[in-house]
Amino acid sequence: MSQPVAENLGFISVPALQQYLRSAEACGLVREKMLGEADIPAELLLDNNGRLPGETLQRLLNYILPRCANPLFGLQTSHYIQPGSYSVMGYIAMTSNTLAEAVMRMPQYEKLVGDMGVSSVEYEPGAIFVRWNCRFSEPLVRRHIIENVIASWTTYSRWMADNQELSPLAIRFEHDPPADRTLLKHYQSIFRCPVYFNQPMTGVVISPHIFEYPLRSPDATLRETLEQHAQATMASLKEKYSLADQVRSLLRAMLSDNSPRKEFVAEQMGMNVRTLHRKLADENTSYQQILDDLRAELARKYLEQPLLSVEEIARKLGFTESRSFIRYFKGYTGMTPGEFRQANPKLAGETREEPQT
Repeated sequence: MSQPVAENLGFISVPALQQYLRSAEACGLVREKMLGEADIPAELLLDNNGRLPGETLQRLLNYILPRCANPLFGLQTSHYIQPGSYSVMGYIAMTSNTLAEAVMRMPQYEKLVGDMGVSSVEYEPGAIFVRWNCRFSEPLVRRHIIENVIASWTTYSRWMADNQELSPLAIRFEHDPPADRTLLKHYQSIFRCPVYFNQPMTGVVISPHIFEYPLRSPDATLRETLEQHAQATMASLKEKYSLADQVRSLLRAMLSDNSPRKEFVAEQMGMNVRTLHRKLADENTSYQQILDDLRAELARKYLEQPLLSVEEIARKLGFTESRSFIRYFKGYTGMTPGEFRQANPKLAGETREEPQT
């Protein structure tokens, strides 16, 4: 029986972390106290090129959220977005010609902001879906990070386009709507479009017309210089993390998109599948081992949430049907998901049906 793998939450850039701190200060929390509780040395925040472990962000939010007592904290944190919040990626986006160019560069440079998730662009009939897969699994923290990211994208896009009336076709959130339905007006105030909850995936639906909208400060020369700097920074980041860590980070964000494709993972790593397998073997691991370990780690966490059904958990882990997940989990742990929950009586509870809103 394999042992659980410690959760690795990657990193967050200092500018991105500052956004959460400023929002919490607006709630009345004291910065020095927050930094102390989250074990963040104040001097680290002086370096805008600095990065902090994702566990640090989780600790910070676990301290902030109950004290702010604001169910919209993540959503409203988007008010504090600035170009610098996205590190050099924000300035690259700002100097693009159109919103489409800015969005298409996101997957390439988003690691400069942090390993909190992975974005992708998908085409639907008459629309473009910009999807974001969050790698955090703790439900409350995950919800607020997701809402911050999607609302920040929307706010920053309006600023880049110099058009505060610019709005998506729709917003999709994977989580529940707020328990207090009167809070829905705040989502409308920010997004100004239909907002759907309990969706299979999170992201922004954009019309082709808006996708080609011109931005306020296109500058090809400056963008080229910024991209050279970004590419050099990305190269240095890859040297700090093993290939296995990079693959694990990408898979964590991709799992809810059915079974992850190793061809896509290899492409994101800048190599073909054969090279990916060889390099992982050099690190005494394999693509399948990383995927299996990660699924087992997340399965245990999800099974500790009694309101999640086995079917929901199977989907979150990228299985096409619950039977495949049950066979996998028993082969990996020696127990079925039901037996795992029965062995932990406090986890017993009814599953729920999630309405489409």
